[in-house]
Amino acid sequence: MTGLSVALFVLAAVLVAMVCVKADRVRSVRRRTHPSGGDLPASAFVAARTVLLVMAALCVWQGARGLAAAHDNEWSDDELTSAVRQTADDLDGYWYRESSLTHDTPYFDDYAALIEERVVRHGGGGAPQTGVNASPLSGDPDADGDFTVSADGTDRAFCVHVEKSRWKTHDYTPPGLTGGESSTGYRELAYRLTVRARGGAC
Repeated sequence: MTGLSVALFVLAAVLVAMVCVKADRVRSVRRRTHPSGGDLPASAFVAARTVLLVMAALCVWQGARGLAAAHDNEWSDDELTSAVRQTADDLDGYWYRESSLTHDTPYFDDYAALIEERVVRHGGGGAPQTGVNASPLSGDPDADGDFTVSADGTDRAFCVHVEKSRWKTHDYTPPGLTGGESSTGYRELAYRLTVRARGGAC
């Protein structure tokens, strides 16, 4: 997007330079290349310069829009710093349950996705809604450990440490048909997260 905007600004400069070419110079070139043609009237130069100026203005306007759009899709250092710190505070003590049979959780896909979603949520109204990446040091996004958090538009990175522990008092066993605990053996196991963040990649 930025490259296209720069190209539009360069094109606008070329168009303005064309507007500045004197009519006598154009007529002189025309006489050499088309001797049989008549001289161009002054109204033709006025019309041509008007069209060139309008085109240059459109290029500048579109280029400015492109730069604004590119800026809106990039994170700043301050936005990422604030979002990561709030994410660590938010997820520290976060608890959830997963199936004892499949060990799947309906609350999030994996820790990497959970971190990315929370960073975007805490980015604020001015931050983009995409562009955050939480890369697990272990290579497994579902394993507790260290995650390097980065975002488009900034070179700043953070290391978020995630550690889960069992919280048996919050386990859930569905009731049976006649009351009491179910005899199917199905339970939902509760886990609690400890989350810390520090500056720099892991």
